[in-house]
Amino acid sequence: MKHFRKILFFVKPYLKRVWTTTLFNILYAIFNILTVLSFLPVLSILFQTGNRVTEKPVYEGITGTFDYFKKSFYYEITQYIDQHGILATLGLVCGLCIILFFFKNLFRFLASYELAFLTNGVTRDVRNSIYKKIVYLPIPYFSEKRKGDLLSRITVDVQAVEISFLDSIGSIVRDPLTIIIILIMMFAMSAKLTFFVFIMLPISGLIISSLGKKLKSNSMKAQQEGGKFLSFIEETLTGLRIIKGFNAEKAISKKFTNSTGLYARLMTKVIQRQKLASPMSEFLGAVTIMAILWFGGNIVLSGQSTLDAETFITYIALFYSVLQPAKTLSTSVSNIQKGSASAERILEILETESIIIDKPNAIEKLTFENDIVFEGISFKYIDDMVVDNFSLHIKKGETVALVGQSGSGKSTIANLLTRFYDVNIGSITVDGINIKDMTKKSLRNLMGIVTQDSILFNDTVINNIRIGKQNATEDEVLKASKTANAHEFIKDLPEQYHTNIGDGGGKLSGGQRQRLSIARAVLKNPPIMILDEATSALDTESELLVQKALEKMMENRTSLVIAHRLSTIQKADRIVVMGKGKIVEQGKHEELLSKKGEYYKLVSMQSFT
Repeated sequence: MKHFRKILFFVKPYLKRVWTTTLFNILYAIFNILTVLSFLPVLSILFQTGNRVTEKPVYEGITGTFDYFKKSFYYEITQYIDQHGILATLGLVCGLCIILFFFKNLFRFLASYELAFLTNGVTRDVRNSIYKKIVYLPIPYFSEKRKGDLLSRITVDVQAVEISFLDSIGSIVRDPLTIIIILIMMFAMSAKLTFFVFIMLPISGLIISSLGKKLKSNSMKAQQEGGKFLSFIEETLTGLRIIKGFNAEKAISKKFTNSTGLYARLMTKVIQRQKLASPMSEFLGAVTIMAILWFGGNIVLSGQSTLDAETFITYIALFYSVLQPAKTLSTSVSNIQKGSASAERILEILETESIIIDKPNAIEKLTFENDIVFEGISFKYIDDMVVDNFSLHIKKGETVALVGQSGSGKSTIANLLTRFYDVNIGSITVDGINIKDMTKKSLRNLMGIVTQDSILFNDTVINNIRIGKQNATEDEVLKASKTANAHEFIKDLPEQYHTNIGDGGGKLSGGQRQRLSIARAVLKNPPIMILDEATSALDTESELLVQKALEKMMENRTSLVIAHRLSTIQKADRIVVMGKGKIVEQGKHEELLSKKGEYYKLVSMQSFT
């Protein structure tokens, strides 16, 4: 219930719907009881003359309240029979029952109608909150999570919360109220018999609640496994070429079927226990009715109580009308136990604190004037230092290339400069201001990024280019595309700039995708450019086109180039050779070649990886 209460926080904007739903549920509960009370005693009068009341009853205090209302009701019906006859009274009773049933079902519908706005609104807000949180959380968070598990939380878990929590709100409001009103009526009829009922009901409640605890445990395991096989699907779609190329279809399918098999077994247990709640509560209700029949029958037959046979029959009818809301309520409680596991997984994301945040008084840095300084920085992802006591000074307008073997820390430097990660030791400053003292937004506004993998979205060409500058005009997009050597292929597309490029830009070649990425960075027009192995995945012809685009883009900009190929960096103002997170040597291309050191070896092997 702790997680249920937290999810209910999202109900706050819809309090008006909550109150109207509650009102309609209260009216439904009242009319539900009236439908039971209205015709049983009346039919008894119609067909048995012994229940006629010819003298108007007198109120004799709170203990005789029920008896007073009962006799007053009988008196009015008796008067109507005497004045209009039995057939007219029967017609009146039938009409009254129809009206009561109409209003009962009208208010039931209105409650459900209002609840639909509430549940769908809250579901939308929960899903939006998770998405915003996912976008807000830092890169390190996702290195520890499966994508499929996150997809499961924003889809399957949110749906489970909708079904289990939100759809149960109506029942949680309506059914306890119905039960309370009926129990009050039953208590007014016979306190002794109702005390007996109170002894029986907790026993039933304990049995049903014991089912719920196991239900939550199995639900949590099932949701985790659901996230796991969604991850398999996501990984399969991403790596389909590799799977086919290595004939690994059978092995991958086996892993997936093992996961779905476990999920099916867990969900079978969850559903079996969930479905057990309703018949179990009905059976326990039937046992209770039999006990009441036995106990109450003894009271009536003994003749030592004011409880007569007719009142006892009405009492049984009232108690039987408790069974349906009690059964629905037990199902709702069971659903909440199941949904609690999903709510816990949702709240785990929503309550995760970001480790990379803006300081309360963070500076809005709008321009880049002088330099970037890495001063004695060290960083590790887990245990081993990836960058170790690294220092570098980059002046405005300078192009600095980082080269080195794989794992030397080149890409990590770019990730630290953009604050995708924070340094463990040392500082990075822009114009003398520590980047931790700037807002992340203003820092990243100063930078454009072109990565080895062209990250594109299933959208049009123009929308992919505009991602860094949403308000850019078509002329600005055209100019950026020409600078990136992208216009020449875009103009040949079916709808040119309004052509959808498919999932991840799958309708384009590698070189075309990369030139779109460059156009995106050019349109943003940042003073600092970060190129992370921007040509490493291209063929020679595409590399030549992209290289020309990069050279145009880097004009009059400060550039940090993480290099893979010699052509990318030989014109750099300075080349920094890295090894095991440290600077091994630095200088211009010709200088470093003449030293015949580490750079010379890399050039000889063409191994800028």
